[in-house]
Amino acid sequence: MNAIEIKNLTKSFPGFTLNNLNLTLPGGCILGLIGENGAGKSTTIKLILDIIHKDSGSITILGRDNTENIRLTKEEVGVVMDEIGLPECLTVPQAGKVMAHTFRSWDASAYQALVRRMDLPEKKPFKDFSRGMKMKLGIAIALSHHCKLLLLDEHTAALDPKTAAKVLELSDNIVNENHLTTLMVTHNMKHAIQYGNRLIMMQAGRVVVDIQGEEKKNLKVSQLLEKFEQASGEEFANDRMMLA
Repeated sequence: MNAIEIKNLTKSFPGFTLNNLNLTLPGGCILGLIGENGAGKSTTIKLILDIIHKDSGSITILGRDNTENIRLTKEEVGVVMDEIGLPECLTVPQAGKVMAHTFRSWDASAYQALVRRMDLPEKKPFKDFSRGMKMKLGIAIALSHHCKLLLLDEHTAALDPKTAAKVLELSDNIVNENHLTTLMVTHNMKHAIQYGNRLIMMQAGRVVVDIQGEEKKNLKVSQLLEKFEQASGEEFANDRMMLA
């Protein structure tokens, strides 16, 4: 079963249109979704989660329309955004207790094992966490209710390069150990190439590059840029994405 099926998806804002997007994420796939700011990456995630509503088209998550049985979808989809929305006063154990009342399938033992693996302090309040620690806690929460699909939306964007590398390696190890279907949104070409088994590049609300299998394993940044320019007819000019 496909974890995500998007067909003819359209969403318009002033100055931007997600244009007839078609995307399928098979079970077991680890997909890196890349593009400049304004390409439509985070808009796609928000549409998948029904945070914003589509103009037309369809979105299916784990075999169901994304607007049906929202409670079950929240149980089965783990989400880590670029900001972790937890009360600042909570400690790690307290956050776990809150989540136990949020998710029917919450696994306290799995949560404890993950926070130990991530070396998170138990007595420090969330407001005193570093950005990297906050992201680690967000990942621990997302993976402690037995999700079938993991969505990572720019979860390392605000981290320094060293911390981002550690968080990415940790999340990649856990995803692969659990054979977890994953959609990772990033602006970083190197990360998109290094992690996962498929890469999609968006520009101006449409998919312009889709690479997987052996082709992705051997891919270099220069080759990705060449494919982008061939497909879009434009020169790529965002040095931050290439060099981050």
